Amino acid sequence: MQDRRWWLTMALSGALVVILGALAAHALKGLLEPRFENAFITGVRYQAWHTFAAMALLAWRAQHARPFQHQTLMLWCFGTLLFSGSLYLLALAALANTSLGAFGIVTPIGGAILIAGWLRLAWGIFRQR
Repeated sequence: MQDRRWWLTMALSGALVVILGALAAHALKGLLEPRFENAFITGVRYQAWHTFAAMALLAWRAQHARPFQHQTLMLWCFGTLLFSGSLYLLALAALANTSLGAFGIVTPIGGAILIAGWLRLAWGIFRQR
């Protein structure tokens, strides 16, 4: 199967979305300051949307493979890891009364990489014959 590793990665990401969403809704509810609870939920939401988008892109890629699709997947995967991952870590650090200091800069970098993935997708579609 083409893209087996990508499908596996997205399946695991989907499972992680459910686990982290349940963690936010049940185990962390009321333990975090609202801004950190919202940050954690935002991380879950962005990971879910990009997991779903990546799976749709993989389905399209199975029929019509183009190089820009792989590049988009790479950007989304790395961007999600930085964006959502940093939000999870910042919220959990706050729960432990620990500050990660300047680590917060990772979140907007991850967001910029997610945007770059969407722009790469748009450019690839625009250039497609």
